[in-house]
Amino acid sequence: METKNIGLRGIEIADTRISNIDGEKGRLIYRGYDILELTKKSTFEETAYLLLYDDLPNKHQLDEFSAKLNEARYVPKQMQKNMGNWRKDADPMDMLQAFVAALAGYYDEEFSNKDASYDRAINLIAKVPTIIASWQRIRNGQELIDPDPSLSHAANFLYMMTGTRPLPEVEKIFDVCLILHADHTFNASTFTARQVASTRAHMYSASSAAIGALSGELHGGANTEVMKMLLEIGTQDVAGWIRQKIADGERIMGMGHAVYKTYDPRARVLKDMSAKLAAKTGDPWFDITESVENATISEMKSQKNHDIYPNVDLYSASIYYMLKIPMDLNTPIFAISRVAGWAAHIIEEKFAEAAPKPALYRPKATYVGKYCGPEGCEYKALNLRD
Repeated sequence: METKNIGLRGIEIADTRISNIDGEKGRLIYRGYDILELTKKSTFEETAYLLLYDDLPNKHQLDEFSAKLNEARYVPKQMQKNMGNWRKDADPMDMLQAFVAALAGYYDEEFSNKDASYDRAINLIAKVPTIIASWQRIRNGQELIDPDPSLSHAANFLYMMTGTRPLPEVEKIFDVCLILHADHTFNASTFTARQVASTRAHMYSASSAAIGALSGELHGGANTEVMKMLLEIGTQDVAGWIRQKIADGERIMGMGHAVYKTYDPRARVLKDMSAKLAAKTGDPWFDITESVENATISEMKSQKNHDIYPNVDLYSASIYYMLKIPMDLNTPIFAISRVAGWAAHIIEEKFAEAAPKPALYRPKATYVGKYCGPEGCEYKALNLRD
């Protein structure tokens, strides 16, 4: 029997007010606002508020939201102490998944009403950067740095990680990266968060599960794989390298998307920032990345007669590398941003007001296993089996 719609591709499973993708036109919308406009005019704090509350904040609302984030950025000292018991070469995503789940042991996880859910969401958005920055310093034997209430969300993470307050242009680049990654409809990690939330599990459990989904190289781990590819290419002939990989049937990381049939709008913004950053640093990574893009488009057309375009991972890899961020923190940084989207989806999943779906996700599978007849297979005693 042939199975159709592998991986739920193209299957509409729920309504959402949070974000929308127009794959044909290459548009991404957060709560009605085009992502390109948000990257030019907004901040991550405003964007997180928008995702949670369905509208942009006024000044009072933004000040109050930012104050709550500041207050919630501190993580329990015992949690940071427990991080010291981990192997220093442990995967940061494994660490993050474990300690996000562990937040339920430190904070009230009651999640029965919407107001409490927003408090848990703010707690998560605020604490994920601190957890990651703490791990980066602990594994390198450095003193921990407390968050600075005078700094933005983006600047605070860079400061807690490095001990140096970032330059305004670096802060802006990182802030835009966070806006771009904050939500992307029902991708693998967001669907995971909603699926777990549909069981009435609390927000920490649903977010921890989402982090597990994000850790895979085909999802959040893709930009790390892009940077590995760029380092492997180095000074080699990019066109020849790409030609051979495609001829061998290998995938070019950072190229192609399951939804976008044209240029990923996030990739356009990241490409521009990567070019500007490379011009300042003198690093070669933007030029190599652009050559990968051009060569892949050309070779896929000539070898496979297939159009392909960059996705969000292609140029984000070089940006983080030029910002001196360790490669194994690329995916955790993704989580710093995406936790805002996850929280919004978890709240929507639990408290949907219009056309509620069945309480629990329960897709149907097509069985293609052993069949011995309508009565099933005969169970034989162990000594009678071949």
